[in-house]
Amino acid sequence: MSGTNAASGAAPCRFAHYFVICGIDTETGLEPDELAALYQWLEADRQGRDPDTAAAGENFEQSPLKRTFKSKVLAHYPENVEWNPFDQDAVNMLCMPKGLSFRTQADSREPQFHSFLITREDGSRTYGFVHTFYEEVTSPQICSAMQTLYQMHQAENPSSATPSSSSSSSMDSLASSLDEADSPSSSSCRSAACGGYDASRDTLYVSKALCLITPMPFMHGCRRFLSQMHRAVTAASPPPLPLESYVHNILYEVPLPPPGRSLKFHGVYEPIVCQRPGPGELPLADFPLGQTFTLLGVENLVQLFNCTLLEMQILLYSQDYQRLMTVAEGITTLLFPFQWQHVYVPILPASLLHFLDAPVPYLMGLQSKEGTDRSKLELPQEANLCFVDIDNHCIELPEDFPQFPNKPEFIQELSEVLLRYGISPVGGAPPTFVPTTTPGSVSTRHPGLKSQQALRELEDDGRNGNLGGEQLAVLELLQGNATLERLQALAKRTGVRVEALRGVGGEGEGQGGRTAIEEEELRNAKLNVQLREVFASRFTTMFADYEAFVIQSAPDLESWLTNREQMHNFDKASFLSDQPEPYLPFLSHFIETQMFATFIDNKIMSQWEEKEPLLRVFDGRIDKARLYNVRAPSLRSSNYQRCTVLKESAQAIEQRLMKIDHTAIHPHLLDMKIGQGKYEQGFFPKLQSDVLSVGPTNNKWSSRTATAQRRKDRHRQQTEHLTLDNDLKEKYMQEARSLGKNLRQPKLSDLSPAVIAQTNWKFVEGLLKECRMKGKSALWSHLLHYQAREEKLEQQQAESPVSNGPERRKSESSIGMPSLRASVIQDMRHIQSMGEIKTDVGRARAWIRLSLEKKLLSQHLKQLLTRQALTKKLYKRYAFLRCEEEKEQFLFHLLSLNTVDYFCFTSVFTTIMIPYRAVIIPIKKLSNAMTTSNPWVCVSGELGDSGVRQITKNILEMTFDSAFRPHTHIDAMFKCQNLGKLTTVQLGHDNSGLLAKWLVDCVMVRNEITGHTYKFPCGRWLGKGVDDGSLERVLIGELALPNADEDFGRGCRTPDMQHSPGQTRRVSITSMGGRGYKPTSAQIQEAIGEAVNSICKHFHKPEKERGSLTILLCGEVGLVGALELFFHNGFKSARLFQKTVFVWDFVEKAVAYMESADQMGDMQETAEPLGLTCVSLCHYVSAINSSPRNIGKDGKFQLLVCLGARDRLLIQWLPLLVECPVIQRMYEESALLRDRTTVNALIAVLQTLHDFPITLEASLVKGIDL
Repeated sequence: MSGTNAASGAAPCRFAHYFVICGIDTETGLEPDELAALYQWLEADRQGRDPDTAAAGENFEQSPLKRTFKSKVLAHYPENVEWNPFDQDAVNMLCMPKGLSFRTQADSREPQFHSFLITREDGSRTYGFVHTFYEEVTSPQICSAMQTLYQMHQAENPSSATPSSSSSSSMDSLASSLDEADSPSSSSCRSAACGGYDASRDTLYVSKALCLITPMPFMHGCRRFLSQMHRAVTAASPPPLPLESYVHNILYEVPLPPPGRSLKFHGVYEPIVCQRPGPGELPLADFPLGQTFTLLGVENLVQLFNCTLLEMQILLYSQDYQRLMTVAEGITTLLFPFQWQHVYVPILPASLLHFLDAPVPYLMGLQSKEGTDRSKLELPQEANLCFVDIDNHCIELPEDFPQFPNKPEFIQELSEVLLRYGISPVGGAPPTFVPTTTPGSVSTRHPGLKSQQALRELEDDGRNGNLGGEQLAVLELLQGNATLERLQALAKRTGVRVEALRGVGGEGEGQGGRTAIEEEELRNAKLNVQLREVFASRFTTMFADYEAFVIQSAPDLESWLTNREQMHNFDKASFLSDQPEPYLPFLSHFIETQMFATFIDNKIMSQWEEKEPLLRVFDGRIDKARLYNVRAPSLRSSNYQRCTVLKESAQAIEQRLMKIDHTAIHPHLLDMKIGQGKYEQGFFPKLQSDVLSVGPTNNKWSSRTATAQRRKDRHRQQTEHLTLDNDLKEKYMQEARSLGKNLRQPKLSDLSPAVIAQTNWKFVEGLLKECRMKGKSALWSHLLHYQAREEKLEQQQAESPVSNGPERRKSESSIGMPSLRASVIQDMRHIQSMGEIKTDVGRARAWIRLSLEKKLLSQHLKQLLTRQALTKKLYKRYAFLRCEEEKEQFLFHLLSLNTVDYFCFTSVFTTIMIPYRAVIIPIKKLSNAMTTSNPWVCVSGELGDSGVRQITKNILEMTFDSAFRPHTHIDAMFKCQNLGKLTTVQLGHDNSGLLAKWLVDCVMVRNEITGHTYKFPCGRWLGKGVDDGSLERVLIGELALPNADEDFGRGCRTPDMQHSPGQTRRVSITSMGGRGYKPTSAQIQEAIGEAVNSICKHFHKPEKERGSLTILLCGEVGLVGALELFFHNGFKSARLFQKTVFVWDFVEKAVAYMESADQMGDMQETAEPLGLTCVSLCHYVSAINSSPRNIGKDGKFQLLVCLGARDRLLIQWLPLLVECPVIQRMYEESALLRDRTTVNALIAVLQTLHDFPITLEASLVKGIDL
């Protein structure tokens, strides 16, 4: 953009590049709009009609006043700009998207305003602002052609003198539906006035557009300038200067405002002020965000914002072009610091509707036809489409996508900002002003406002004792002011109208002498920046540490560009592991988008090139946040942090507009030919192109400012681009000093690291800059040096390895599970093997997480820092870690973290492969430990299961406990994706061979990386014809408590969350038959109450703290075990039946009785709910029995209880079992199940579980088809 044009001077700094006039070419006459014909062809083809017939010839069915005709660019000044070539076709199509439209004196001819943008191949944008008005047609040829077309239309349609409003196509005139709905007044509603045209009595008008094309979106300034240009040709008297003077002035003599400055330039009648944000502020956005929120509402806009961030297909739909542009620009503006990278067409011409079939993300705006039904719009790929119906204030969202983090709090903060400016956050409220009405034009009311107007007239009716609106305003103004009362009386005597006093009342001018229009612009600007600051604050919070995860591995820009596609630029796994859990669904999708990838690419290229402007502003905000957070660093939590700069951002806007920094040269007379461009009211003249094709050269206005302007430009570029960081630094230092003024001056001995960092900002900034440049982690660098030394020592002492301490004997509780040696190097190797982590910062944080979860962080760091020679080499003398007292206190504080069970490594790195060791420990008798069958195991956790793992049979290992007693076990290793916290183990075998029966004590499973060991008690047989005949058991496990000697130096541990204090441990069911302890009725009822109470407590805890529901249902003190005790109480033992009888046998017999009774008709008289309950019980029991799994009878009873609890059927099944006659044969009279009072109490206790959504693990219900 360094090229210059002889005709334009310092053109890249010009406010406007082109002034364009579009309209009808009287030489070529009326030409049908080719785009309209193409659209009709596409529509006919889409609807299955013959497209050639539909598009052939003229459309005589439609009134010529409703048809569209080809428009042309009549003139544009200058002819061309080197850095922004003029695209005539694109500008013509976007200035008049529907082509020319005609009106008569009976139609509404209210001027319209809309904007557009053109995106060039390099991604840069040019903005266009268009003012469309209607001009009388003076060409007899055009009027005659229109008369002929109307007569042909009447000949083709003799019965329809007045066309219906529904016949207009979607390519009709630019006038909005608001104008078309208005009917002409009764005095002028003749046959011609109601849609016809008669050249002898009607005046014909045609649309004409004035357009400014600018490099930056100064919407309000361009709108006011174009409005004044139109006002100049409609006013009764000519403008002060020829129109060429004003066009020349804005093209060549009005510069862009410098960053952080305001500029005043002059239109035809009034000055116009615009301002540009400073280097550290959000970039320019002049489209009214308040209107966007008013149209959609906060809830809908946040959802649209979310869909845009996730790069879905966005289609905006409205009858008003300016609404399409306002919403599109508003939503892309809120993306800071990111930018939309895909197709962006805020105004899509109807002829290009097929662009919507593109299988790529896009953001497009489609103009809707009045009365068009949304259902008739055929849109492809609607599953990934966000459809925004702006006019109806609604939005249709894609099927499934993650929500924006802290969405409720975010919406609340936005709503508070809107309410401060009097805007409803609900949306859909009509705007307080009609945005398309321009000064000096005749306003036409919307039909929907007629009732409001009638009410206003009723209120203003003096006969009702009311004062008119203006009189009431004046009355309120005059109350209590004697001077103004005398002035009002004088005005009445002299015949001056009340409207002339509006300037006194404040309607003409606002605070500080500003006009009402300026007040409105200031209000919109302040609202804009405050809403944008709230959005920007969210990204500053979420991505405050993003720099630490950027991978900068290329030595230079050329090599990086060459290998860009093969390189990893961002450590996604480490970044996500560092984020609060509620943010992960959104962030995991967002960091895969193209806009985020481009943002990271810009960050990497900034080390070789000048920073991209948005990135520069964003990084400056992060640096500022770090400075202010030195005292209390913000924890990575999901707590919502509100924006803190709303007030100062609005003040910056107001200060620039109150104190104008620069004033452009006034419009002045040009060296023009006399007699050309003569003023004629109502007609825009043909401008003299010779004076507008070149910029100022030797006139006094340009020579006065050219040298100064060049000097200012050079100085501005140097100060803003070369020393920007110094400016920001100085600003932040001043703010930091102002914070510290009210603090007492501390003694040197009292200085904390926070105070030192705050008062020595240069030092802190230097450290931050050094860290960013290196992209390294001090901790990981230290660990790598330590690893290199230790591995070298291991090689030197391979024959006599160094021991970390005296070898400890295994205790009885850890039989069969070899201990894991606490090793810094081993944990480092685990981290280094994780391919998901790409940066040293990510590896260091993963190592910390792993050490914290293993309760070894303090021990590892102590071991690391014992190598004092290494510490001295890596750290300077004043370093924190070289102070013995501070170091010991630091390690002592870290030791206190061992009192909490952390799963910060397991729960974050969910996709890594982890080795697991499973040890199956049989009952201690050696004969029972042997099996000839083929055993298998399946381990399940919160994140998934391992799948069935076959175990090589008879791999027995023998170990000895502290008393030298031999023990055998089966040890199996397998590797699978992280299972999370382990919950269940499915253990079974195929019952093959002579020694198929297997008595298992328990199964131990250990995560070989974190060291977490889970114990799954069994104590049962697996085999046919023994115990309950089960070949497969589902074992419920809990995290095993480490032994004191095994956990030497780690500290204590909190009790497990699932345990209830004082709860009696369940007695094993196998010990019920005389050898075991039988609990009393009171103990059984207490156990049930405790089990239900534990489940209730589980659901009342925060979701993160709940733990495993499976343990509370099926664990040793769970609900299933407590109900087993209840059903076993008074159960007739095997002495009576000569074989082992289980509770499941009773359930099966009861179900068989119910089914037989139903077949014999005994159940027909049963109440309907009871009959349905019988059916459900029989259905569930049948489904469990027909499962392909070889679970035993106790396992089937456990499954029935779990399913009944989940589906809220337990309390319905219990009365059926109690009433069944089978109970008398199988239970003693004193059994709890035969005591109605006890059963009713049990039902009341179980009733409380209905308030909670109980979900069952897949391992429990696998194979059950209900």
